[in-house]
Amino acid sequence: MDIQVRVWRQSDSSDKGRMVTYDVKDISPDASFLEMLDVLNEKLILDGADPVAFDHDCREGICGMCSMVIDGVAHGPQRATTTCQLHMRHFKDGDVIDVEPWRAAAFPVIKDLVVDRSAFDRIIQAGGYITAPTGAAPEAHATPVPKKDADLAFEAATCIACGACVAACPNGSSMLFTAAKVAHLGLMPQGQPERDTRVIDMLQAQDDAGFGGCTNMGECAEVCPKGIPLNLIGRLNSDYRKALRNSAR
Repeated sequence: MDIQVRVWRQSDSSDKGRMVTYDVKDISPDASFLEMLDVLNEKLILDGADPVAFDHDCREGICGMCSMVIDGVAHGPQRATTTCQLHMRHFKDGDVIDVEPWRAAAFPVIKDLVVDRSAFDRIIQAGGYITAPTGAAPEAHATPVPKKDADLAFEAATCIACGACVAACPNGSSMLFTAAKVAHLGLMPQGQPERDTRVIDMLQAQDDAGFGGCTNMGECAEVCPKGIPLNLIGRLNSDYRKALRNSAR
């Protein structure tokens, strides 16, 4: 395949940035999108140019590091797929592909396609933990958990904190991320001692980080590579109201 990629180039957070067009030739349809960028970068380096900076790590759809908007869609055109698992066979020979970073006030651009997602870390630090001492791994059946709750908790825990939900949201909201992190602990018995303080503190950290408010547009759930459901935001709002009532007693 021969394609053109128009890539966002920005030297640092103070640079205005611009789209730059590159020709990438002889790409296998079986190559991943990141492997295509690797080929581009090899050419740029051989030409003495600065390679395109982009985040990546596991390249197995697990770590959440790959973060780019492809043709206007976070992670690209294939639903429930991270950028690293997106293959070039989903594009056509001769395509012109736009590649941009996550765009949100809380995710400032560091360079090119790399953004600072440490705001997510601060939300986790605010309440994404339990204080119950567990010691060594407990016997699996020591604390019975209803299967429905276990399944819902596991579904929420699959969030990989990639930030696609924020990039897709017209308001730059991280409510789906925060809802997933609150739910996967709040649904389990071990997470009950901090249930009220967790939701209050994590939402406060979210606001402090500069994320926008949620207006239930649903774009976040559409682009989530792990299929985190939108109804977790409703659960989060319910937990928050209950926590406020309990704290006022």
